[in-house]
Amino acid sequence: MHKIYNRKTKGYEQEKVAGEDSIKSTYNTVLGRLGLELLLKRKIYPFILGRLNDSRFSAGKIKGFVQEHGIDMSECIHDLHDFQSFNAFFARKLKPEAREFAADPRLLLSPGDGKMRAWDNIDIERVIQIKGFSYALEELLSDRELARKYRGGVCAVLRLGLADYHRFHFIDSGRCAGSKSVKGFYYSVNPIALQAIPGLFCRNKRAVSTLRSANFGDITYVEIGAAFVGSIIQTYRPDTAIARGDEKGYFKLGGSTILLFLEKGAAAVDEDILLQTERGYEVKVLAGEAIGRKT
Repeated sequence: MHKIYNRKTKGYEQEKVAGEDSIKSTYNTVLGRLGLELLLKRKIYPFILGRLNDSRFSAGKIKGFVQEHGIDMSECIHDLHDFQSFNAFFARKLKPEAREFAADPRLLLSPGDGKMRAWDNIDIERVIQIKGFSYALEELLSDRELARKYRGGVCAVLRLGLADYHRFHFIDSGRCAGSKSVKGFYYSVNPIALQAIPGLFCRNKRAVSTLRSANFGDITYVEIGAAFVGSIIQTYRPDTAIARGDEKGYFKLGGSTILLFLEKGAAAVDEDILLQTERGYEVKVLAGEAIGRKT
């Protein structure tokens, strides 16, 4: 079981990971790694799963999934029986009041629901993936000049589990350039996989875009595709005015990850998140929740 930190209770809780035993077998055994390299990390696998979960018969899984993971359907715009497929449910929209984005321009907010880790004063040549593993930011972004912009800045990593709300949002007003797609594989982003695959974020399919924000300078978003993720869907219109909290996009079926990079001096991440990251724990956050402040 994987422990995460709950900011409200100031204690630790066990994360219920869907398919945890299968993930361990895949990434920690010889036969599992063989299957991973031959099939599971490749596009055909999430493509097949995506098609199956777009079908009407997949809707039969929704009720059991909601019950198993304790998903609060009162937050959703649609009722449980309105979804025609599991993928439609997976990309569910929430009522605006379920995730409020504070108007205070000094607050740095989370772009989505999930488990967060963060680092300040980052070394762009050795950005931490997880303890013992790092990567070069230039390789992740496929852009040397963009990577240099974040020398000494902030990196926040938000991991979305299968049961999390899978739409993500703009954390400030401004204008966002178009999203650049970088080809790659579909490794899991679960901590088990992060400890097994060096440079995993740089190996996976990803989308890179930069928000020219009103209050925090240039913020680069990197959305990482992962095991079972059929697609990363961008729903915003590039180079048009956007408001804090506007939807940026969503992931189709699967757990995935969003990385945020902020320039040096743009913001200070909350101490509890930095401390728990240093201790090796992720912090549970919701979309719109304050995770730092403007400096």
